Amino acid sequence: MKVIDIINEAKRPLFTMELLPPMKGKKIDSVFDAVETVREFEPAYINFTYHQQETIFKERSDGLMERRVIRKRPGTIALSAAVKNKFNIEVVPHLICGGFSKEETEDALIELNFLGIDNVFALRGDPPRGEKRFTPQENGLAHTNELVDQIMDLNRGVYLDELIQNPEPTSFCIGVAGYPEKHFESPNMEEDIKMLKQKVEAGAEYIVTQMFFNNQVYFDFVDACRAAGITIPIIPGIKPITLLSDMQLLPQTFSIDLPEELVEAIKPCKTNVEARAIGREFTIRQSKELLAYGAPGIHYYTLGKTKNLAKIVKEVF
Repeated sequence: MKVIDIINEAKRPLFTMELLPPMKGKKIDSVFDAVETVREFEPAYINFTYHQQETIFKERSDGLMERRVIRKRPGTIALSAAVKNKFNIEVVPHLICGGFSKEETEDALIELNFLGIDNVFALRGDPPRGEKRFTPQENGLAHTNELVDQIMDLNRGVYLDELIQNPEPTSFCIGVAGYPEKHFESPNMEEDIKMLKQKVEAGAEYIVTQMFFNNQVYFDFVDACRAAGITIPIIPGIKPITLLSDMQLLPQTFSIDLPEELVEAIKPCKTNVEARAIGREFTIRQSKELLAYGAPGIHYYTLGKTKNLAKIVKEVF
């Protein structure tokens, strides 16, 4: 079932979440266990992230450095199919521009279509680790709206190979990301909204926001989107604080602000267990306020920590 249909037909606010593929060399069991932990709460769908390749340098026996390009978390497509088949839950694999040519992107979409997966989440992706500037792959895509364009081309039966006779169209529902505190590369919020509108005009059917901790930025973001003519559903994405280090790493990594209330509450904590309890209560309150505002649901960024999430969802939904 398409996500936009799930949203439009929902009788109650939706609970959804995001999971990561296991690190290369690890089993799929950890993901199955994570899903099983929250299965009773009936997640409407589960997103699975796609990860940019990384460049590493390894010293050879002759003393020279060898450059290698690796992907530490492969398997998004197979993992999505496995979870959908095992749990009968809709899945939304991420697709990113970074590290993929147009041909590789089309091949991935064809695989998803063959597997009966008709939901995708389109992202540009971050620069590879250690690089400050995003550079598209040769014959690749530079912006998310271009990726949405390519997906929509397949939905219209337009493939890269113009010689294909009687091509069958796909039927993908496309989600995209929104940034209530703006993308860190955007010069201002107004320009960021314009970029988001380009993704919507290209064919995106719903938006999931980057994490935020101050609900007012979501309220303002929705108002700004509506004023700009963006009418599709906007689902808030939030992340529970689970580690003491989150207080430094999240603002640095995602260019977001943390409310003083949360900062002061976490300061006395000596352990991750204490911080997690404070973060859990904050997320419960944040979730309830968002749903009271009229948000169509809550999307949780979990990093695989679904035991803590289960306690939150039990109180919220």
